Amino acid sequence: MFEYHGWITVRESAGEEDDDSRLRQIVDELRERIAAMDSPYLLDLRWMNGEPFIHLGGHSNHRSAPDVFELFAHVATIAPGSYGLLHVRDDEDPRHENETRVLRLVRGTLSEHTEQLLSPCVPTLEDPFTG
Repeated sequence: MFEYHGWITVRESAGEEDDDSRLRQIVDELRERIAAMDSPYLLDLRWMNGEPFIHLGGHSNHRSAPDVFELFAHVATIAPGSYGLLHVRDDEDPRHENETRVLRLVRGTLSEHTEQLLSPCVPTLEDPFTG
């Protein structure tokens, strides 16, 4: 099972003001990339209160397309002022099968962490299998 929920605030830089025309170019590029991902799950880019945001979520039997990790890495590269979180539960990852992981995007850098509030998955989220 592969479950993910995340968001990104898209910013060209971490400065006070983004170059509006450059930010619009970035958003146009991201919109094309998102459309090409052709996800059956939640994958949305929209402007709210003058700022672009990406929201994503999904739940499938196995890790498969869309590659949400690649999307976060791409945003980190083209819009290094962006920030966001991606929560992932992947019971097929042998290193983290009983953890919810968090991918953190800050200032063009990605880092991965254990989500302490949702881990360990058993018994925090689910009862142990007894059967």
